[in-house]
Amino acid sequence: RAVAMSVSHSSRLNKLVREQYMRLPQDGRVQVTYVWIDGSGEGVRCKSRTLDKEPKSIEDVPEWNFDGSSTAQAEGSNSDMFLVPVCMFRDPFCLDPNKLVLCEVLKYNRKPAETNLRHTCKKVMDLVKDSHPWFGMEQEYTLLGINGHPYGWPDNGFPGPQGPYYCGVGADKVYGRDIVESHYKACLYAGVKICGTNAEVMPSQWEFQVGPCEGIEMGDHLWMARFILHRVCEDFGVVATLDPKPMTGNWNGAGCHTNYSTEEMRREGGLKHIEAAIEKLSKRHDYHICVYDPRGGRDNSRRLTGHHETSNIFEFSAGVANRGASIRIPRQVGQDGYGYFEDRRPAANCDPYAVTEAIMRTTVLNETGVETKDYTDH
Repeated sequence: RAVAMSVSHSSRLNKLVREQYMRLPQDGRVQVTYVWIDGSGEGVRCKSRTLDKEPKSIEDVPEWNFDGSSTAQAEGSNSDMFLVPVCMFRDPFCLDPNKLVLCEVLKYNRKPAETNLRHTCKKVMDLVKDSHPWFGMEQEYTLLGINGHPYGWPDNGFPGPQGPYYCGVGADKVYGRDIVESHYKACLYAGVKICGTNAEVMPSQWEFQVGPCEGIEMGDHLWMARFILHRVCEDFGVVATLDPKPMTGNWNGAGCHTNYSTEEMRREGGLKHIEAAIEKLSKRHDYHICVYDPRGGRDNSRRLTGHHETSNIFEFSAGVANRGASIRIPRQVGQDGYGYFEDRRPAANCDPYAVTEAIMRTTVLNETGVETKDYTDH
């Protein structure tokens, strides 16, 4: 009974009946679902429309609009916002030839909405494209019942202490694998560059990895992977939270570790370029902390305590194979003398556009201090 109560009502609708309708032919017409980031900077929204034929590229998908006053992005008196398609994926829910389309949000005056962080990220990535920045982001998340309690945890208590759950196997070790495997398959089908998954240290916490992606593609693919995760969870009747510290106490928080390299870091002798980049990051710690969660570092302050495989939010540190440091150089990279490094500071609910842009501003464009340069004229 307890398990039944913790999933949503809509997940218990008859899915076989739904299948009957999903198999109906579409007569050449195509359902396109537009996906965008709302005014919270964390939530995603979507709505669908019919196109007369399958779009072959993003240019074939028309601009659209929505009511920004209902997404905390505009006032009711001037509420129309523009949806500008930027990246197209196959739709794993309605299947081919239907599409999922990630959009940028523009205001009535065609300036980017406040939570449209892709706009400046794209400008920065265009400026640094000759350095061929590659990213891989490790998205941790926690499954919750509809009651807000971690999925599978005892109703009136806690599971046993952390230890057996990380990469665990068995009904008493992992909760919700069906969701994780469905999400993985859905991402592969969609064309999202998902590259792995594992159970995390806290029970009912999981991680998936996206990458390697070059430049702006990192944010595009991670946001679509998040949308697909929320949509899969909806089918199963549970909630995925990206809160960086969903359970207080002796439980691991949730991050979005960001692996990064430029072309020169990936070449023979690249370690000196890695070390130079880390040196630049060390001088700009406060700026990065500010952009690594949607609340200027307040969310991360609950997670970056120096315990539970985190660094302390107030100190910058780096080390080989050190999971308690701000920046980790993988042991293999230390041995090979080239490769990539991992920034362990971004929170699970970070905006990947903000994170990747900040890393490029500091390590390639050589910005310093807490102010950022405006590259509009370039």
